[in-house]
Amino acid sequence: MFAVIKTGGKQYRVAAGETLEVERLPGEPGETVTFPDVLMLGGEAPHVGAPLVAGASVAAEIVEQRRGDKVIVFKKRRRKNSRRKNGHRQLFTLVRVTEILTDGKSPSPTKAKAKPKAAPKADAEPRAAAAEVAPEKTPPASEGAPLFQAPEGQADDLKKITGVGPALEKKLNGLGVTRFAQIAAFTAEDIKRVDDALSFKGRIERDDWVSQAKALAEAAKED
Repeated sequence: MFAVIKTGGKQYRVAAGETLEVERLPGEPGETVTFPDVLMLGGEAPHVGAPLVAGASVAAEIVEQRRGDKVIVFKKRRRKNSRRKNGHRQLFTLVRVTEILTDGKSPSPTKAKAKPKAAPKADAEPRAAAAEVAPEKTPPASEGAPLFQAPEGQADDLKKITGVGPALEKKLNGLGVTRFAQIAAFTAEDIKRVDDALSFKGRIERDDWVSQAKALAEAAKED
């Protein structure tokens, strides 16, 4: 048995056990969501709604809240010296279909997941011994500890990157980021570390620092 549902302005053909990405839905992983807009029920006796099938609904479990791949939006006005480049990542919810309901039935209650048993407590003496030999923790980046090894030589003018002013440039230098080439070589993990250290909330990706830094680094080589 399958159903055709409508959510987020789109239609989906679903069956029990299938997973699919839909437009962002409120909720946390493990919660149950219901899709009341059922356009069709398929099987041995198909039933097409007019426009909806009365009393039918589809229940699903939220698996994960995620974002899609970045889409670049570039606008240019000829002979106006006007260019605009933005990035966008659409929010999605990954759901797993659990039931296709008819005749106004409600979703089955979800079973509470058993919590893992706590590990037995270790003796106090081994813990004390481990504490004596434990190395000192590296202070977090918020306390001024650098995240990267700053390269030797004169620092680049990071203020040339869109959104970077004198104050932000100073903070980046404090984290060990002084060159365009460093930012151009940022991995996803590097971006997350800087994001967390400076509470950017995705600013590096939104402003596409990596592409800007690559262009600036190449221009510096040509000069």
